Formats: sequence, C-alpha cells, structure tokens
Amino acid sequence: FKLFRLFHLSVTCPAVSLALVTGLLSLWLWSLRRRDGGFDRRVCVLVLGDIGRSPRMQYHALSLSKHRYNVTFVGFLGKNDTKSELHTVIHTLLRLPVGPKILTYVTKVIIQSLQLLLVLLRMEIQSHILMQNPPGLPSIAVAWLVSVLRGSRFVIDWHNYGYTIMALSHGQRHPVVRLAKWYEHFFGPLASHNLCVTNAMKDDLQKNWGIKATTLYDRPAAIFRETPLKLQHELFMRLSDAHPQFRSEGSEEVKVEKTVFSVRDLTDDTVTLRAGRPALLLSSTSWTEDEDFSILLKALEEYEGFVKGGASLPSLVCVITGKGPQKEHYRKLIDSLQLEHVKICTPWLEAEDYPVLLGSADLGVCLHKSSSGLDLPMKVVDMFGCCLPVCAVHFNCLHELVKHEENGLIFRGSQELAEQLKSLLSDFPSSEGRLGEFRRNLRTSRGQRWDDNWDQNVLPLITTP
Repeated sequence: FKLFRLFHLSVTCPAVSLALVTGLLSLWLWSLRRRDGGFDRRVCVLVLGDIGRSPRMQYHALSLSKHRYNVTFVGFLGKNDTKSELHTVIHTLLRLPVGPKILTYVTKVIIQSLQLLLVLLRMEIQSHILMQNPPGLPSIAVAWLVSVLRGSRFVIDWHNYGYTIMALSHGQRHPVVRLAKWYEHFFGPLASHNLCVTNAMKDDLQKNWGIKATTLYDRPAAIFRETPLKLQHELFMRLSDAHPQFRSEGSEEVKVEKTVFSVRDLTDDTVTLRAGRPALLLSSTSWTEDEDFSILLKALEEYEGFVKGGASLPSLVCVITGKGPQKEHYRKLIDSLQLEHVKICTPWLEAEDYPVLLGSADLGVCLHKSSSGLDLPMKVVDMFGCCLPVCAVHFNCLHELVKHEENGLIFRGSQELAEQLKSLLSDFPSSEGRLGEFRRNLRTSRGQRWDDNWDQNVLPLITTP
C-alpha cells in the first residue's frame, strides 16, 4: 500500500517524481563508486584529434602519470605516434578511428558521437574526463553525458574556440559556424572545471560565457633547451643526407667532418661552429589558414635584396617544419623563388629531433594568428624553452608571451619582418648585438617549466574531492 501511494504521488506531483529519479540516480552512482575501488586514480584524457599533434594533452597525460594516476588517452593514433614517450607511461591507449571523408559533415558528427560514446562507456569508470577544446563537436556533449551517467568530473581545457577556427574557411555567418558557436556556448558551461591558455581567454570566458576558468599557461617541457654543439653537428649531418641546404660545399678533408654550419675534428672529436656560417632561421607550422606563410616568403625575398644591395648580412638557411593541408601550396611557391643567399627547406622531423633543432637555431619566426585573438602559439613557448629569440606576427594577446624588444620582436607585415631580420642579423655571428641580448634575457628570465606549472594549477583540481 505504501509503495502504491508513493507511485501515485510521483505521478500526480512532478516534484516528487524529480526527487525520486534524482535519489535513485544518486544511489546508482554511489553504488558504482563503491564497487570500483580504483575509481579515484583513473583519468581519461580526450582529444578528438591526432594525439601526436596535441602536445599539451600529452603533457597532461604525462603529469598525471607522474602522480601515479592511471591514464586512458582517447584520440586518433597517427602513424608516428608509436614512438611517443606516452607508450612508456600511459596505462591504456585507445584508438578512435577517423570517419570516412565521403560522409557528409552531419553524418560524420553522428558517427563520431556514437564511436566516442561507445569507447567512453566501455572504459573503466574514470574519476575525471579531461577534454581538449577545440575540437569540441561532438566531444563536449558526449563527454559531459558520460560524466553524468558515470559520476565522473568533466574538465574542459580551452585552447581556442572551435567556431572561430571554422569561420576562417566558412565565414562568421555560415550556418555551420553559427551552430558550432551555439553548441560551445550551450555545453561549455556544463563542465565541472575549466582550464584555458591565456588570461585574455579567462576574462572572455567569464564575461561572455559565464564560465570560471583557471589559466594554465603553456610551458616548455624539460626536453626543450639549448643544444650542445656535438648534438647540433650530429643533427646537421643527419639532415644533410636528405637536404642539401645543410651540406658543406668545397673539397672534402680527410680528418674533418663538415656541414654548412659546423666542423667536427675527427682526431679529437671536437666540434666548432664555422665562422662564415649562414644564420639558421626556424619556423614551425601546421600549414593551416591561421598562418600566412606568404609573409615570411616575401620577407625572405626582401632580405635577399638587402644582401644583393651590399648589406653586410649572413646568408640564411630557413627551415620550416611540420605538415598540414597547405604545405604543397607553399612548397610550390618556395620552388618558384629565385634566391641565391637564402635557402629554404621543409623537412618533417622525428619527434626527438625537433627540440634539438630548436636548440640549434639562431632565430625563430612565428606566423600564428589566433582565430579568436585569445590563444598563444605553443611553438613560441618551446622556442623560449630553448632560449631562442622570436619574431612573431601581431595579434591581440601576444604580449602575454612575447615581450617586444626583450625576448623578441613583433611585426605586422612582411616589410617589417624583413627589416627586423636585417637588424637582428647585422652583427651575426657575434653574440654582442640585439639577437644576443634577447637570448641572454631568455636565459636569465626562465620561468616555470610545465611540471611545476601543472602541479600548481591542475593537480589541486584533480585531487579535490
């Protein structure tokens, strides 16, 4: 009779129904946690993209592992990811297949939603799901739903806004862009905790989204540091096999090993930099629409003109690393250039060679323009970890990272960049000029590395009951 009366009340009174459902759901979630003793030591790190191209999420996973959390990394497994350090520390690595390209956008979203839902529900229950955004469609909604069903805390790490990236190719008023904006605004505030990459983004999330976030600046990992001469030479020798820009011209001496930058004496194994070497200019890119590499190419043409006009400047070897959709387009432009004093190559580096090359370069160039004006280029963070000064294209919050005339220079166009290259390299290879001053400033003002920064800002979110 009492059970019937409770049922009757739940039907006639919505408040009672809601309380009953909430109570039963809470009891179910409590029972799940009670059955699973390892619940609080498991964290899912989620990125609906290539794991190998998501270094910040890799760093999250490594930091969690160092604190003895069992980490499940969900994402797309690229061809080169099997050599990643992740495989030595991550508890489980799940592969999320990429949908076929022939499917329409809507169909792809539906299929990826089902794939992701299946993967997350088949995992052991996680205490937290830490997700990168963007891409957030459809992963925000799916991850939130699974977090609710399984009693996990849902954390979004805001790297940018997905709809602003989509607007680069479709325009702000495109229906898909407007839908993506609504989607992020609706589901974003449902997270338990939020991280972001700049104070500018933190303020924007609070003001326009009603989201309270913790700023976690990107910091360089310990592998990013100045490279000893011997390691520089070994890398230059490996690169010279496939890229003639690194090869030494002229007669070969029996007792020395040469690249265009360095000389190794085979009798005593000492390595020195060549006095008349070219300057090594380095840029890294994913070859996407938010980086206009025509700016750099035009600046290099102007630099060539300075040298031909009699300016006392070194030759340049410009290395542009990375892969992406617009790489072939720019390679054709590079091949069409008629440059005598500037050599350009676009290698794809092994993961372990990239920090070595950064630590060997003389100057970095960054062409990243934030689609939202609220995120910062991680490549510059890595360059600064190697004490490599940078010339970076201007956007709104860049000053949070690049300090003009202190650790680098900020430019707005190709002509200004060309003038900066001319100014910084006028004393090369001497370390007494502005380029050397910027490098010394970077050495003396080294901030936190990633591990300390993460322990201070993220670990408390994970450990708080």
